[in-house]
Amino acid sequence: MSGHSKWSSIKRKKGATDAKRGQVFTRLIKEITVAARMGGGDPEGNARLRAAVAAAKADNMPKDNIERAIKKGTGELEGVSYEELVYEGYGPGGAAILIEVMTDNKNRTTAEIRNIFSKSSGNMGEAGCVAWMFHKKGYLVVEKSTVDEEKLMELALDAGAEDIQEGENEFEVITDPGAFEGVKETLDKAGIKYLLAEVTMHPQNVVQLEGKNADQMLRLMEQLEDHDDIQHVYANFDIPEGVMEQLSP
Repeated sequence: MSGHSKWSSIKRKKGATDAKRGQVFTRLIKEITVAARMGGGDPEGNARLRAAVAAAKADNMPKDNIERAIKKGTGELEGVSYEELVYEGYGPGGAAILIEVMTDNKNRTTAEIRNIFSKSSGNMGEAGCVAWMFHKKGYLVVEKSTVDEEKLMELALDAGAEDIQEGENEFEVITDPGAFEGVKETLDKAGIKYLLAEVTMHPQNVVQLEGKNADQMLRLMEQLEDHDDIQHVYANFDIPEGVMEQLSP
């Protein structure tokens, strides 16, 4: 992997899934509900809701589920009130971790996440301790064997991409969040398939992990991903291909 690969790429490379389908739907419903509560129930006038609905459709969420989540957000249906929180901390080897949460019980969630950190050789930190290491970016991964490099660079950069980074087997297209949809649409129209496309928190630098630290870090990240209140987990670690192959699935 290149020096800027993140947890999302590592999950895909090791064959891990984001979460069980029920957990995926739960996270999407929370995001739709909060987006509708904050910006109204019309996706055309609410960019956050529009993105959440698009993600739900991409995961084949039934239309009725989407509509109910929107109505709960706008108050047309009774629903749970979620609080958005950000937790920060450090994992094995000093890697930075940024966690986005939606919860209806802050005290419970804080205690549970702190417990996950402490059991996995990590530490929760104070607000702001690692957030400065990340910037919000659009991120697309294209397999080298499926695309001509010059064509990809020309299309992506003309569509507004900031950078294209070359890894061993893949190209990583980095965009400003506002340009992400335009770049993605351009690749779609050109028939270029991507392995991953998301707006994410992109680390400014990475910490290389090997051995015990790498194994513990993967286990910590997987436990965080499994928590129902956690929407997204970002980290600035990287694990060499050879080390990944040696680690247990």
